[in-house]
Amino acid sequence: MRFRIILVSVLLFVLDPGISADDIVRVSVTEGDSVTLYTYVHKYQQEEIKWYFNKTRIAEINGDHSDNCTDVQCNEGTESFKDRLKLDQTGSLTIMNTRNTDSGEYKLQRFNRIISEKIYNVTVHGFPEPDKKSVKEGESLTLGPDEIRNPNDEMRWYFNDIPIAEITGDQSKICEDDQCDERFRDRLKLDNQTGSLTIMNTRNTDSGEYTLKISSISPRHINSGMIKNRFRVTVIPDSGLSSGAVAGIVVGVLAVLLVAAAAAVIIYRKCQASGEDGRTQRSDPVDQDDPSSIRMMTRTVKRQRTGKKTGQG
Repeated sequence: MRFRIILVSVLLFVLDPGISADDIVRVSVTEGDSVTLYTYVHKYQQEEIKWYFNKTRIAEINGDHSDNCTDVQCNEGTESFKDRLKLDQTGSLTIMNTRNTDSGEYKLQRFNRIISEKIYNVTVHGFPEPDKKSVKEGESLTLGPDEIRNPNDEMRWYFNDIPIAEITGDQSKICEDDQCDERFRDRLKLDNQTGSLTIMNTRNTDSGEYTLKISSISPRHINSGMIKNRFRVTVIPDSGLSSGAVAGIVVGVLAVLLVAAAAAVIIYRKCQASGEDGRTQRSDPVDQDDPSSIRMMTRTVKRQRTGKKTGQG
């Protein structure tokens, strides 16, 4: 018995070379999205597969699929994954509705004559802050990724969560009119080399949020539709007037205001002068050139004086 244990230990040591750099995969995913960790196992292979997260078993499938388990079914310490893990027939593990707490090391163990292991270093990224862009209505606007495009990457552009353009390999596709609700008819242009999206002849209805997602799968890196860029676009309505025309209108309005102000000053001064003339006429009712007016004034003064003397006596 002791000899058999030693023999099995030696065989496992010889047949299992350990984890090399090729067995470590980097995984990137945006919070809230799903990501699949692939086993690259064919359906007909009869293997026992176990998944661990930070050394805690979270999923298991045996060769004939008679005994499978995920999250709390496998281990009571995996409540954080409750109802968010899924195994397919190949043993590949999908994590749904990812959270920041899902970041960490996932280990895959395959049992088929030998034990082989693979490590997946998963990073769950939050949403990047949107880059604010503004454009004048009728002009063009180009939105581009921050990094150089990898030819193996799949890039997808979204407008308010509606897919509008994508690049797969060397093929590009602009959404059909019914998908875009005819909003962007013949006004989108996609650069296959850089992945940049150009909106031509912009309209007020083009205002909103544009999102770029990148997906890629390789033996060393899994990028599961991670959001790389967000743009908050505002289309400024065009008044229909050039800057020269606007300047001319402003100058014209100022000239009218100046003329109106000058007219108001003139009218005010005339009114003031008219008032002074009226007061002068009221204070001097006697016409100096009319002798009868002078004699009447003299008689009135004499009567007033006579009346005063009589009263005094």
